[in-house]
Order: sequence, then structure tokens, then C-alpha cells
Amino acid sequence: MDPILVVVLVVLAVVLIGAAAFVTTRSTRGEALEAPPEVPEVTEAPLEGTVIEETLLEERVVEEAPPGAEATLVEEPALEAPAPPEPVVEEPVVEEAPLARPSFRDRLSKARSTLSGYVGTVLSRSDISDESYDELEEALIRADVGIGPTQQLLDDVRARVKEQKLTTTVELIDAVKAEMKARLAGPVELRRADTAPTIWLFVGVNGVGKTTTIGKVGRRLADGGDTVVMAAGDTFRAAAAEQLGTWAERCGATLIRGAEGGDPSSVIFDAVESAAARGADVVLADTAGRLHTKSNLMDELAKVRRVADKGAGTVTEVLLVLDATTGQNGLQQARIFAESTDVTGVVLTKLDGSAKGGIVFAIRAELDLPVKLVGLGETAADLVDFDADEFVDALFAEA
Repeated sequence: MDPILVVVLVVLAVVLIGAAAFVTTRSTRGEALEAPPEVPEVTEAPLEGTVIEETLLEERVVEEAPPGAEATLVEEPALEAPAPPEPVVEEPVVEEAPLARPSFRDRLSKARSTLSGYVGTVLSRSDISDESYDELEEALIRADVGIGPTQQLLDDVRARVKEQKLTTTVELIDAVKAEMKARLAGPVELRRADTAPTIWLFVGVNGVGKTTTIGKVGRRLADGGDTVVMAAGDTFRAAAAEQLGTWAERCGATLIRGAEGGDPSSVIFDAVESAAARGADVVLADTAGRLHTKSNLMDELAKVRRVADKGAGTVTEVLLVLDATTGQNGLQQARIFAESTDVTGVVLTKLDGSAKGGIVFAIRAELDLPVKLVGLGETAADLVDFDADEFVDALFAEA
């Protein structure tokens, strides 16, 4: 082939290839500049019979599954609309009913049981005999009236029977009851000072219930409208001051206390001065429990009594608190305390749990001290004024 022809063919081939490449490049650039075609939005129509909620939509959550396991489609419950608030209903205010005073008859079953058998035997006879008096004597001694007071009581009953010409055993029992009531008769009201504050001092051995008695008396006074100051004169037992503080809170009283182991006289003196400054009506003074056989402790108690009377107030009552279950031991306590502090009356606690109610007669006969308050239960209302007629009737209630 002619060499010139070959060169011409090669040149033409190169030109054709270049032209083709140019055309391809322009075509690609033009496509890149053009906007992508719009994809029409396709809305799937709901299946026939399916209800679509417009307000509350269920969310579908796909829980992640471990490798190799299929994902689980969890249906979330539809959100519920909040319920309307319930109307506020004001409950009526219920006032506490006042505590009812217990009756002697209901609470003296143990003391009554000591007498009932003997009295029943006396009543079983048709007329009065020496055996009748023997039965009564044993009954009264067992009830802890004491040998001396029992003999004095029955001597007076014999005289009454003879004078009134009584013949039946029923009349004999009535004569015994009348004589007992006469021996216990007398005022039992707690005295007040002419000028406030009035001071009531409580004394007694350990464990007879002095602090609790003070709390119950304070509650009675507060319910009656009096303002009360309580003096924690038992400085040797921390629990006594705490217990008295609890009672003070219950009845709205003011508590005056001193340092542990301090001088009880100064605590009571400060309480009286505080009461005078506040215009309080009554000071209830606690004292440390002490054995009546310890002369030094009884001397200290006498000092407390003297100091309490030197301030702005007046001591009108020194109340000896006795446990009714101690019987004749309580009589010995009463005798020693009366000599040291000029006791004016007795508070007899736990009378409802004692079969030795005769101690009331022994105290009155041998010491001439009136029983002013008696405890017939645990609540504040169970500390009641002593009533001689109701007490004696309760002892013979089943006779």
C-alpha cells in the first residue's frame, strides 16, 4: 500500500475517535445539570373494613433482636386521655366524746369478791347470832381493814343493832354498811389557795404511780379551764421528767425541770415563781420516790415542803400516793410520810386491781387521813373523787 495513503487513513481514524469522545463528554455534563425527575407520591388506600383513629395513633416499635434472630414488632398501647379530677369531699369533723367516769361497782369486783362469800353466809341465816359477827370479822380482816379497825367497827355495829332492836341478818348487813359510810364520811375536795398559784405536792415511795397521777390530775384541771405548771422535782430519775413532759404536752401544761441529780427544792421553787409570773392557777409538784424507812430522804422531803411554801404560792395539799395492792404496808408508809410532810390526803391507785380495799378504812381510822382520789383504771377519766357511799355500796353490791 502507498505509504501516503496509510498516513491519511491513520489521521482520519484519530479525528473520528476524538470527535466521538467530545460528543460523549457533553452529553454526560448535560444530564448532570438537568433536575431529577419528580417521583409521584403514592398514598396507599386503607384496606376495606379498617378503622383509622384520627386522634390517638398507635406507635409501632421494633425491638432490636440479637444477631440471627428476627426483630419483634411491639404494639404500644394507645395513649388514654387524663381522667378528670375527683371532687374533694370534706369529711365532717368528729368531736371526741368526753371520757365517761367509771363506776365503783363496775371496777371493784376483786375487792367485792373478798367479802361476798362471808356476807352470803351471814345472809343465809335467819337471825343475828355470834356466828354472824365472826363471819363479818374474818371478812373485814381479809379485806385488809386491819384487826383494830375491824374490832372497833363491829363494836359500834353491835351497839347499833341493840339500840335499834334489829333482828334479821339483812338488817345487820345494812347496819354494817351504814357504820362504814359514817367512818369514811367527810370532804374530799382538793383545796385551793385564796391567791394563785395553788401548790399541790405529791409524795410516796417508788412505783406507786405518782407521776402518772400528776398527769391525770393535770388533765382534769385543764379540762376544767385551769392553767397548770408541772414541776419535775424527781431529779434522780430522768425517765420521770420525760414521762411528766409527755403528760404536760397532752394537757397543755408548762413543764419546769432541772438538771439531772439537781436539788429538787430549787426546781419546785422555780416552778412556783414561773407559775406566778405566768398567772397560772395550779402547780403540780412531783418528788422523787423514796423509802419511808430512810430518814435522810424523809428529811430532804421535809425540806422540799418548806421551800415550796416560801415562794409566791401556797401549798394547800400534800397528797400521799399509795398503791392499793400493798395493803397494810401502805399504812406504814402513810404513817412515816405524814410525820415528815404534813400529809393532807391520800390518792389510792390501782384500787380496781386490788382485793384489799379495806385499807381505806385503816388509813382513816388510824391516821385520820381522808382518801381524796382513787384510781379505777388506766385513763385520765379513771382517776375519780372518792365517794364513801358509792364505795361501800360497791363492796356489798352482790350481797
